Amino acid sequence: TKDIQRFKNEFLQDSTDKYDSRDVERLQQDDAIVEGYLTWRLYVVDDALKMIDESFQWRKEFGVNDITESTIPRWMFETGAVFLHGYDKEGNKLFWFKVKLHVKDAKTILDKKKYVAFWLERYAKKEPGMPLTVVFDMSESGLSNIDMEFVKYVINCFKVYYPKFLSKMIIVDMPWIMNAAWKIVKSWLGPEAISKLKFATKSEIQTFIGLEYLPPHMGGTDPFKYSYPPLPDDDFQTPICDNGPIVSEDETESKEGELEGKDGLESSFNSTEVAVKPKKVNFLEDSLRAEDNDKTDTNARIKGARKPLTTFKGHLLDVSPAEELSFGSGETEKKSLIILSNVTKNQVAFKVRTTAPEKYRVKPSSSSCEPGASVDIVVSLHGGSQASPQDRFLVMAAEMDNVGSQELAQFWKEVPKNKIMEHRLRCHVLESSKPTVSPLRDSPVEMGSSGQQELSTAVSYVEEKALFL
Repeated sequence: TKDIQRFKNEFLQDSTDKYDSRDVERLQQDDAIVEGYLTWRLYVVDDALKMIDESFQWRKEFGVNDITESTIPRWMFETGAVFLHGYDKEGNKLFWFKVKLHVKDAKTILDKKKYVAFWLERYAKKEPGMPLTVVFDMSESGLSNIDMEFVKYVINCFKVYYPKFLSKMIIVDMPWIMNAAWKIVKSWLGPEAISKLKFATKSEIQTFIGLEYLPPHMGGTDPFKYSYPPLPDDDFQTPICDNGPIVSEDETESKEGELEGKDGLESSFNSTEVAVKPKKVNFLEDSLRAEDNDKTDTNARIKGARKPLTTFKGHLLDVSPAEELSFGSGETEKKSLIILSNVTKNQVAFKVRTTAPEKYRVKPSSSSCEPGASVDIVVSLHGGSQASPQDRFLVMAAEMDNVGSQELAQFWKEVPKNKIMEHRLRCHVLESSKPTVSPLRDSPVEMGSSGQQELSTAVSYVEEKALFL
């Protein structure tokens, strides 16, 4: 705490014109930002000050706070050279760089850099505090695809501008002719990042990323094909209630309808429910009935559910837990509780979606919450399903002006997208023994016999670890 206070005092003395005032304000309000820089620099305050100074100057120079989808040239999105999609086995989001689609061009380098910043800012807002795994897919690439200035910039993003963001950086299927270039790249990495750099063949990548998130050319089964628009995002779908599919959801809503009125950084969510006639909801009558039912039902429903200990403060709803739902492997650890608290003076409609609708039962998954009231939502694993770090939940909420007889499905179709509050939750698996991830090469393989390669790899790995332990 003393380090954080000293840091702020020294930093804010010279921040008037040097930085974007919005970044300075965030720094003053959120100790976690300062903590991130301090831990990354091992609590050497002077080093952390230099790092945040460089980072904040970069943010102002690039106008990072004002970068939106509309400020990036459309052709960059259309190439599919950079995008976020899928998760590694530890639950870290994958940040893909398709190297064969990059062409060195001094005229477009600035836009490319802003393009990378766009994706990092988008992710930072959606999943704060969660690291990324960067995948450089070098299949079918050559020397003409390598822009060392761009690569150095990407490394700087994780080394300076976004501390603690990098889980690992995996170079996949690198042609041997590029060994020299990547040796230069390694020299740019500090000791904090060099151990995170891994070189992998198409078969070795499966050590880190499951087949379901690997493309077919890497031996995977992921059917995802990049296209634009819209921006790729998690496929959030409506879960199933304990008593079957809910019928007051927006089953008939098409993906195109979901995209209408979408703002720059807002994501789209597929709706794949079976089309059922929407149930008409009279909130005045339902609230009275629900009050009686809840008295006898709530305690039984939430019995055995893991209660949240943290809270995210939203402008419409407070969401507990703040970041993750915890599930264990035992029979008594298959329920987790989400508590939504209405902090407005109006009724708030909400719905919960998940990337794994076949695994989870959510009750209620769609309803409304009175002003000042709270709603307990029970999320339970179905049958023999196991929670996974890759699973995500999305809580969506919107203020309701007319609290009368209204179809909830119709309300969600008509509410403007910029009026919807969104908050994501990830899953935490409470297992005593997690599967170990065997270390891959920390340096590219030199040309030679397979025996020499293995020996060289082992020696290189041990030497490097000894240097940075």
